[in-house]
Amino acid sequence: MTILSTVVTLANPRRLAYQALADIWKPPPPVDYEAWAIENISFTDRESQFPGPFNPDIFPYFSEIYRALGPDDPCRIVTVKASAQVGKTILATVFTLGSLDLDPCDFLFVHPTEENARRWSKLKLKAMLDASPRMRELFPEKSRDGADSVLFKERADGRGSLLISGANSPASLSQVSMRRQVQDDLAKWETNAAGDPEDQANSRSRAFEFAKVLKISTPLVAPGCRITRNFEQGSQESFFVPCPHCNVEQMLDHGNFIANIDEENPEKSVFSCVACGCDIQEHQLPAMLRRGQWRARNPKALREHRSFEIWSAYSRLQSFERIAREWLAARGAPDKEKVVYNDTFGQAYRVKGEAPPWEDLRNRGDAIGHRRGTIPADGLVLTLGVDVNGDWLNWQLLAWTRDGRRHVVDYGRIDGLITAPETHAKLDALLASKWRHESGRELGADLLGIDGNAWTEDVWDWAKRHPVSKVVMLRGVDGDNQPLIARVKKERHRKTGKPLKYSSRFYNFATSILKWSLYRNLPKNDPLERGFVGLPVGMGDDYYKELTAERRVEKKKVKDRTGFSVYEWVKDPGQRNEALDTMVQAEAAAIKFGVRDMPPASWDRLEGERAGPIIHGQLDLEDLMHRSAAAPEAGSPPRETASAAPPPPAPQPASPQPAGRSDWLDHGKNWL
Repeated sequence: MTILSTVVTLANPRRLAYQALADIWKPPPPVDYEAWAIENISFTDRESQFPGPFNPDIFPYFSEIYRALGPDDPCRIVTVKASAQVGKTILATVFTLGSLDLDPCDFLFVHPTEENARRWSKLKLKAMLDASPRMRELFPEKSRDGADSVLFKERADGRGSLLISGANSPASLSQVSMRRQVQDDLAKWETNAAGDPEDQANSRSRAFEFAKVLKISTPLVAPGCRITRNFEQGSQESFFVPCPHCNVEQMLDHGNFIANIDEENPEKSVFSCVACGCDIQEHQLPAMLRRGQWRARNPKALREHRSFEIWSAYSRLQSFERIAREWLAARGAPDKEKVVYNDTFGQAYRVKGEAPPWEDLRNRGDAIGHRRGTIPADGLVLTLGVDVNGDWLNWQLLAWTRDGRRHVVDYGRIDGLITAPETHAKLDALLASKWRHESGRELGADLLGIDGNAWTEDVWDWAKRHPVSKVVMLRGVDGDNQPLIARVKKERHRKTGKPLKYSSRFYNFATSILKWSLYRNLPKNDPLERGFVGLPVGMGDDYYKELTAERRVEKKKVKDRTGFSVYEWVKDPGQRNEALDTMVQAEAAAIKFGVRDMPPASWDRLEGERAGPIIHGQLDLEDLMHRSAAAPEAGSPPRETASAAPPPPAPQPASPQPAGRSDWLDHGKNWL
């Protein structure tokens, strides 16, 4: 008989209690985002120019920012104002995923809109989760799992979650508490129905004493740029690198680079050392970056708010040559300069919110202007802007050159309601009108853009009688982030719900951008400078007062105890602004026509057709002989003419050398 015995080992309750206390009191592992990225992040050749494991040497300037985001740095807010192509998306993603792994918590990632949020989640975040074994372990994809959706991800163990939202949705920024968050593309955030989304997002982390908020964005327009304002409120740190020749530390300033651009050979563009004056070339940059360090201009803010700025010249993703070419292509065109300042220099573009004094413009036009109603020699494309008011319309004709300049040809008024047949007839006559070019040709408008905002249906009744290649309807939209021109999405009738026919030729255009761009160009006095606005003689005081009627101002509003700034264009009460409105409408029509993207060959063709010398046809000599034979005999009374013609030139002796066809015709005229 075998007796089996079982030995039961009882746990020591005292030991278990001490073990639990030890686990509680044990300091958490260090949070090193950069080390975590090296171990867990890898890129494919589709995602990065540098495929393979995360390499901090590619973006060495981010090492200090990763440390600032960690718990060892006391700052609560970290702001990064950066240009495109410097790796800031990777920075935000590493902070997000590293936090969910190393120090699990509820994490908020806010984009400008929910559409942006969904796109980032599907294209960027999913790729990062799939490429990392650790992330696949923490966030396994399960079909129909409420814990794993496009805008919400929860760790498998329930210890942390990621909420992805849009700043345009007040509901997604309420009733949640988040220890860490990213405010991405902050400069593009716009006021939502509940007020300022930045304040709403900030309040989501207010309950945590040691919260971390990363604000990151490419800047846009100042004043009013959110990321620039945050940078200026923080420590204002710039990355200083040593000169490879004299070792003097300096920041790479975009103004220094612009001053050293070689226009004939952009690939040779360099920086110059602020101390020794020697050239700093691109191949010397990697060694300089490894020795670089951040310096704060506002060190008193270091404990609470660290802010950093970095731009493309520091990045291995963009060459000095590309930076130089981008600037040369945009120089002199304010809206294009803005893109380079934002995306390449990493700086907010300071807009011109005030027009120059109208008296200065009037004096310049009367002193050096061209003849009113005449198209200057370099004007090759004509566009009309028509502004519709209560019982009258204003119009303005602009002539555009191949290098981004414009000339005001004429400005006028049509009396009558847009609903009246007589007004339609006057608009028809305007569209059919011809203006004399300095070449002697008679040219009509290539495209007419008419205001379709207030009287849309009535404007459509006239516009539909003309081809879309000649007439488009325009509606101005506010905002510094709007596309210059974009077709209006299909609109529907308010009662029937049917799509409206005019939507096929109805376009929104960015009034704010075109206005401050115009106000930056108006003061230019060099007729050959890109962006110059040519003004004719005798336009009168009222025209210039209307042209300079508006200014861009900050307006304070308060809603739900939240203050936020709105920048808008205003004018003095009683002052008309139709000259400004028709100017930007004519420019919108020019953009629609394609003057900004027209290839040189098209400009060459237009120049030959419209500005070249008039070559007489082959039968000109016979015509001249016919007119000579039909001339009245001596002593006959002259025919009545609308205006007296100048006397013909005196005959000149024939040239003894061989003559071309035009010379032969001239000699034939003299002979006749």
